[in-house]
Amino acid sequence: MNDSNQKVIEMHKAAAHAHLAAAEQHGKGDHLSGHEASRLALEHSAKAFEMAQAAHRDAETRAGKTT
Repeated sequence: MNDSNQKVIEMHKAAAHAHLAAAEQHGKGDHLSGHEASRLALEHSAKAFEMAQAAHRDAETRAGKTT
């Protein structure tokens, strides 16, 4: 597994953790902390998506393909 894939996996894991934390905080009635964790999860998810797209483009470039 290359470094780009590992970083994408780590970002997805961070997003999943933030989603779980948000759900737990919302369940306890702590909506402000839950909202912050949800926002963080969204940021991690968006970053993971961007990183995955970049890794895909890099792989296509190395393979000699263009989109």
